[in-house]
Amino acid sequence: MNHAETLHKAQRTATAIPNFGDLTVEDAYAVQHSLIALRERDGEIVTGVKLGFTSEAKMRQMGVSEVIVGRLTSAMAGRTSENLVHPKAEPEIAYRLSRDVDGTVPILECVDAVAAAVEIIDSRYRDFRFTCTDVIADNASAAGYVIGPWQPMTVVSDRTVRLTVGSSIVEGSTSAILGDPANALTALEEVARRRGIPLRAGYVVLAGAATVALPLTGGHVECSIDGLGPVSFEGRPR
Repeated sequence: MNHAETLHKAQRTATAIPNFGDLTVEDAYAVQHSLIALRERDGEIVTGVKLGFTSEAKMRQMGVSEVIVGRLTSAMAGRTSENLVHPKAEPEIAYRLSRDVDGTVPILECVDAVAAAVEIIDSRYRDFRFTCTDVIADNASAAGYVIGPWQPMTVVSDRTVRLTVGSSIVEGSTSAILGDPANALTALEEVARRRGIPLRAGYVVLAGAATVALPLTGGHVECSIDGLGPVSFEGRPR
């Protein structure tokens, strides 16, 4: 069984696996491409992309100099905490692409809407131990996402963010996302071009976490972002 098949089975069965630890960045994106192909074979449709390591502190911790990118699929839309290994919730800025990003115009001109969102992340690696390339191969820990009402595209820099998971609360700012979530879009365009990741009209883009992630152990989950309103769901496993 190759790396993509191993990760695919781990995701399908919610089974933790040992991390690989021996991949180059190029190898890791190749594994991710194969992993997404397996999910598409199973009937899933790619619905967007997500960014990881959009905090400068996280980049330093993981020893990387660029954001990482994973894919969102139709099976992840609205998925919360069921059948996952290490589920955690992150508050996010979501953007919607109104046209393909093909290099003819900047990516910021390809966005028509913005919303508050919660991303569910889930590392498939045992004991939550992994390298940067392990995370890339594991589709940047993507597991699920819930998006609030779309708003017309606007600047969302330095907005207060609040995430509640059960009795746990964390607050932060959208400026934690590369100083301004718009910077994450620019970074995405470059990385996606080099890594062969299409950015299509209608895609959702999750720009990165605005606070630390909170364990998703059940109960009410809500993310609110100033000017964008709240998005919420019940996080009890189904």
